[in-house]
Amino acid sequence: MSLGQIAGPARTRTVHEYVLKSLRDAIMDGRLSGGTHLVQSELASQLDVSITPVREALRDLATEGLVVFDPHRGALVRSLDLAEVRELYELRTALEPLMVRRIMGSISPEQLSRADDLRRQMERLDDLSTWVELNRQFHACFSGPGEGSRLSSILSGLRDSAAAYVSMSLSASPERIAESNAEHAQLVKLYQAQDVEGVVALTLQHLHTTLSTIEEAHERGLL
Repeated sequence: MSLGQIAGPARTRTVHEYVLKSLRDAIMDGRLSGGTHLVQSELASQLDVSITPVREALRDLATEGLVVFDPHRGALVRSLDLAEVRELYELRTALEPLMVRRIMGSISPEQLSRADDLRRQMERLDDLSTWVELNRQFHACFSGPGEGSRLSSILSGLRDSAAAYVSMSLSASPERIAESNAEHAQLVKLYQAQDVEGVVALTLQHLHTTLSTIEEAHERGLL
């Protein structure tokens, strides 16, 4: 199977970083579509690297949820599982408001400054894979200082699992990036104002819109 041109940016980074970004970008922009069999030797040849960094990159992408390992076929690009997406967002819709109410009184100026810096970086980006990673970091800012609770751990896992689907939705509907950037800016302001109900309402709106975008893209045959 031809994998198309997946070579990434100029190799100004480590071989592992180069391979990881090249594959991540190719998955997120659709050059490597859902269900594609990722043959390590073919990828290594196309990227002009050894198999070792390809193997390591595929493991990283599996951790990110972009790649799955089938016991018979090996590594595959993750396909959209609409039932899983809906469950992820159903759980986040139930748990994110609980986290907001738990941390509002203890969230630090440093956390808010970090979130504001991340959302400013995102506004300047035109690289989807980097935007998705910063988006994950942005939402992770809204946990209590040193938060090690079970709730924090569960939400972290849900957010990481959702990241792959966020990238799919934005690939299909890139106009959502600007809308999300605006929502992020408003979210930071609401946290700064200690507006619990405002944060909860915007968080739920943000989640609902992302899920709706994924569902609509699926209905249009884009995912």
